[in-house]
Amino acid sequence: MSTISIGARRAGRVSPPVTAVTVLLGVLALAMSIAGTAVAVPRIGGDLDVSAGSLQWVVAGYNLTFAAFTLVCGSLADLFGRRRVFTLGAALFTVAALVSAVADGIWVLNAARLLAGVGAAGMMAAGGAILAATFEGTARTRAFAGMGTMAGVGIAIGPSLSGWLVGEFGWRGTFGVNVAVGLLVLAGSRFAPESRAAERPRVDRAGVATFVGGLALLMFGVMRGPEQGWSAAPVLGALAAGAVLLVAFALVERRSDRPVLDLTLVGNVSFMGWCLGTLATSVGFLGVLVFLPTYLQGVNGVSASEAGVMMLMLTAPVLVVPPLGGWLVTRGVSGRALITVALALVAAGNAWLTVLHPGIGTLALLGPLLLIGVGMGLSFGITDGQAMNVVEPDRVGVAAGFLNTVRGTAEALVIAMFGAVLVSVVGTKTGSAVAAARIAAGDVAAHEQAAFTDGWRVTLCGVALLTALGAAAVFFMLRTRRRHQGQPMG
Repeated sequence: MSTISIGARRAGRVSPPVTAVTVLLGVLALAMSIAGTAVAVPRIGGDLDVSAGSLQWVVAGYNLTFAAFTLVCGSLADLFGRRRVFTLGAALFTVAALVSAVADGIWVLNAARLLAGVGAAGMMAAGGAILAATFEGTARTRAFAGMGTMAGVGIAIGPSLSGWLVGEFGWRGTFGVNVAVGLLVLAGSRFAPESRAAERPRVDRAGVATFVGGLALLMFGVMRGPEQGWSAAPVLGALAAGAVLLVAFALVERRSDRPVLDLTLVGNVSFMGWCLGTLATSVGFLGVLVFLPTYLQGVNGVSASEAGVMMLMLTAPVLVVPPLGGWLVTRGVSGRALITVALALVAAGNAWLTVLHPGIGTLALLGPLLLIGVGMGLSFGITDGQAMNVVEPDRVGVAAGFLNTVRGTAEALVIAMFGAVLVSVVGTKTGSAVAAARIAAGDVAAHEQAAFTDGWRVTLCGVALLTALGAAAVFFMLRTRRRHQGQPMG
């Protein structure tokens, strides 16, 4: 049970409204940093003269550390104080944004983005705990609903806002805004209550180390494979070492009395079905979100701001559709049916997007992007609630951590794998890995547009197939209906 610092209350600095605004502003910034940075990637590549392999880390590196460190930041917040970890996370995020804005080389920028992911993890993990300690009853419910809404807003407006900033101030402006937001969050964190867990938790250091190391090595191998060759010793070594570390992670967690990730949940088929659902929607949504702006700018010649506005066709449904999913569930529509339909829409949208061609207009993109966005929005609106319904009440917190870890890990790996497949196919078409990396970064000559388009079509077909298979698997896994508190689970 959480306890709020009496000293903080006596000092008169605790303000629940300011606390709520501060945490929600942090969530907005985190989501925008994922969705918006992709629009700036082509300009970053041109200014810093780097290839696609290095550029992928600008987005994927942030997702990697965000996913991996969310695991440990929750434990650290319970141990050292939720406000303290939230403030430290905001400070890291702000400093990293500042370094990103002034970076004069890709290695500095990528290092800053990795650090930003760590800060984002601290804000997200501790922010939820702060809201839980600050509010009770319906106020707490509204606060957590606000977190979901802000995440949707960040995803929806991130590309268009980033595109406008790139057009007006250059790519450094996208990170400059994060500095300003980070400073506001830091100022507001002073008004949040301090709280800790009643029992001091033990941090699963071995679990964290093997998970972070394994995931990082896998991503490194996947992203370097297209440029160095999949049979190159560094690539094979990274992939093998990453796999070994993840196996070690599973063994460590099974033997730990305080695991950072409770793998016993794997035995709950219905819960794992919902985890697979969120993974499959990430496969179908994130590749398009992150890489389509580069195609639109590199092949169609649109500006960053125009590309950002066009991406609203994909992201706006993620903001407006989730409440529809929740409403349908409360009206008796099966969650199993909804997630299957959501995945089918995402798969169909990716298949339809193979109409992509040089000079494609907004109307031709509208249909496929809306399908993908609506499917993602439906999934976003029902997955967490339905997944929590199929686990025991005393394991809801553990299950939420598991689901968020699956989601974050999937996002990081999807970005890496989508880019790797795209570069590999373009390399096969052009006969040059170097040219493929340059093309995938948005530097596309007129005679290379066909190869880049073919690479996109092949990759989209693969994504559509994987998402469709995911839909079938989820439909099958959710056949087993469990009952909790006398209510049927869909």
